[in-house]
Amino acid sequence: MKNILIGGAWPYANGSLHIGHIAALLPGDIIARYHRAIGNRVFYVSGSDCHGTPVAIRAKQEGKTPGAVSDFYHAQFVDVFSKLGFSYDLYTKTSDRLHIKYVQEFHRKLYEGGYIHERTVKQAFCQSCNKVLTDRLIVGKCPACGAATRGDQCDACNEVLDVDTVVDAKCSECGSSLAFGETTQLYLEISKLTSELTEYLNDHKKWRKNAIAFTKRYIDEGLRDRAITRDLDWGIDVPKAGYENKKIYIWAENVLGYLSASAILCAERNIPFVELFGADAGPGAGGNAGANANARHYYVHGKDNIPFHTIILPSLLLAHGGGFCGGFHLPDDIISSEYLTLERRKISTSQNWAVWA
Repeated sequence: MKNILIGGAWPYANGSLHIGHIAALLPGDIIARYHRAIGNRVFYVSGSDCHGTPVAIRAKQEGKTPGAVSDFYHAQFVDVFSKLGFSYDLYTKTSDRLHIKYVQEFHRKLYEGGYIHERTVKQAFCQSCNKVLTDRLIVGKCPACGAATRGDQCDACNEVLDVDTVVDAKCSECGSSLAFGETTQLYLEISKLTSELTEYLNDHKKWRKNAIAFTKRYIDEGLRDRAITRDLDWGIDVPKAGYENKKIYIWAENVLGYLSASAILCAERNIPFVELFGADAGPGAGGNAGANANARHYYVHGKDNIPFHTIILPSLLLAHGGGFCGGFHLPDDIISSEYLTLERRKISTSQNWAVWA
């Protein structure tokens, strides 16, 4: 009997689910049902992504708190997935206290390794709105392909962006040009893991073509270190002295939901976490190589999430080292769907362009 993890992408709790979400996530349910049918032990997990700027923007639009907005859409997601027959073993949320505790403990250990450093970087500010701007609060043109983009990621080419690289950057709320100051953030030194991530990619020739192509592009262009903290009001507190007014960057905590949810299931089933997530032979195996040779991990999501599952998540796991696990098991299978379009436009919650579930 094998231990099978199926991680469905965590939809932002900033609007209703649409057919794009369902189409991307459906393969995970099929995989889960197959492995249960042949007698494997399945951990099918997902949850609602409750933090970050998408939820904060929706909260401002609705005149509510981010917590109230995310709780509302989380409850709606649970209802929709239930009515559609999704067979999650656990569907949770990133605002759950157990997830928050797990993430903060993970980051404390992460800070002790040799892959985190402080960096003083540019900080965007809107003088008209009198506030700091990050991620989706910034709009402009992608420096890589020239398409219209938000400040976090380009939908056209999937480039992950830094705010000071966005061309003609403006405030998404008022359209004003930006001023720039400075701030100090914690950065994950992904560049130090280039050889490990290259080996990892080369060992996974059966990923979907889009996953291989995007991951290879990022490696070939030179992996860049990424901020793991943000100047935000809504999110998980950074567990480090001097960073009391900052939050953990959403993509340095939501992908850890696969681990926190799995830890909950393992505890409920009285199964050692190491049997599911301990490192196998390969990059990051550490002293526990082979401990879970019978484990296989599937990650199911849209193509915009590829770099976060093939670069960011493996980097976090490798940089952490695994603690009692002696290293973490890295993703085996990347099931990355192409975008669904409506009248040739990408279906999008934030753009209110969708067929709703």
